[in-house]
Amino acid sequence: MAFVLPSVLRTTAARLSALYLLLFGVCAVVLVFYMTSLSVSLLTTQTMETINEEAASLGRAYQRGGIPLLVRMVGQRSRQPGANLYLIADSHGRILAGNVENLQPGVLETNGWTEVPFRYERYGEGAERTQSQSETLPDARSESLASHDAIALVLRLPNEMIIMVGRDLGEPQRFRDVVRQSLMIALGMMALGGILIWFLVGRRALIRIDNISKAGRRIMGGDLSGRLPVTGAGDEFDRLSENLNAMLARIASLNEGLRQVSDNIAHDLKTPLTRLRNRAEGAIAANADPQEYREALEQTIRESDQLIKTFNAILMISRLEAGYSSEQVVEVDMTATVQDVIELYEPLSEEMDVSLDVSLEKGIAIQGNRELIAQALSNVIDNAIKYATLDGKSSRVRVKLQQGDGNVRLSVSDDGPGIPEATDRERVTERFVRLEKSRSQPGSGLGLSLAKAVMKFHNGTLDLLPENPGLTVLMTFPGR
Repeated sequence: MAFVLPSVLRTTAARLSALYLLLFGVCAVVLVFYMTSLSVSLLTTQTMETINEEAASLGRAYQRGGIPLLVRMVGQRSRQPGANLYLIADSHGRILAGNVENLQPGVLETNGWTEVPFRYERYGEGAERTQSQSETLPDARSESLASHDAIALVLRLPNEMIIMVGRDLGEPQRFRDVVRQSLMIALGMMALGGILIWFLVGRRALIRIDNISKAGRRIMGGDLSGRLPVTGAGDEFDRLSENLNAMLARIASLNEGLRQVSDNIAHDLKTPLTRLRNRAEGAIAANADPQEYREALEQTIRESDQLIKTFNAILMISRLEAGYSSEQVVEVDMTATVQDVIELYEPLSEEMDVSLDVSLEKGIAIQGNRELIAQALSNVIDNAIKYATLDGKSSRVRVKLQQGDGNVRLSVSDDGPGIPEATDRERVTERFVRLEKSRSQPGSGLGLSLAKAVMKFHNGTLDLLPENPGLTVLMTFPGR
């Protein structure tokens, strides 16, 4: 705990909690004094109203029966349980009747309400103090007087006699003390609970932050497979960890894509580059005529163009898989786009003796990039025409565009040998992957990989579905 507590106090949450606790404490103290003062004020107001009523009653008795009736009424009321303070004194301040034995000096000189509470002593309290107590405690009388506080209304009769009606303030003071003590205990318990909760929550938060920091150090050390801990509580730490884990997964995916690009360039492009060099070297070493040199250069240019196309395809795939493209996203008329690609491949299909069956719903549009969609569809149709004629027989390629369930589905089906194995159907969408039966056909193995990247760019999916016979490539775009 000696190491945890200073660490907790250094956290932003702890500092905010301390500020909130300080603000709570100030508000609580103000509330205590306000409540107690308000309570005493209300009780004092009620007491003064009671005293006014008593004074008015005694005034009416004086008017009816004079001093005898007034003295008799004061005597009766002063002996009742819980009686107010009653006192009748002569013009010199000598007490003649009532239940007050001694007063703080100067009280009877007041005319009207006493400005401040005064000390007094009831009859009988002085007799309880023995002589020995008086000798050992010479200030016993003053201490006794100090133990009782009261407020009173002092009135002067026409014959200069003094009448006083008052009320002990012990009840309001006790009420104030009880309220203040109760509030202080409640606030103390709340403050203690707040401190304990703050410490426990802060300690738990500190442990979780330390775990995140440790995981972060492992990741910075090169372990991109590591992930930040998620407790499942669903709080802000879990949300932060989940977002960072998603980011790390994305970074790992991009690094894997970069590694694949490097491996593809190093392995799959090495053979055509070597073939170009050997052809150029053979043309130089041979004693050939200008026409042979020209044919060798033209073939070299054709293969160089194919290499450039391959490099461009690799770069486009990497850019699309990274989620970055300079291509603009606009509203695309899918019906018109598919029709344009079909018209482009109609001459090739006639030459390859492949019939194109087209079924297009009209008025279908999505948000996307027309050039990328056309490029992906071109790759798929080119593959369908090329592999549908592997057995040398006339075949059919079916292109269908339809909308439903909030999605736009574009499918291309052929009657070729297809891809019977599910594992092969997953592999052919990777870069430079070509199955054994397709090795005899021209191509680089990037067509389906580019189509998959285009679908990912459009938040869609590319699925390869087996037919009997043949294969269906289904491209599903999210609707608008």
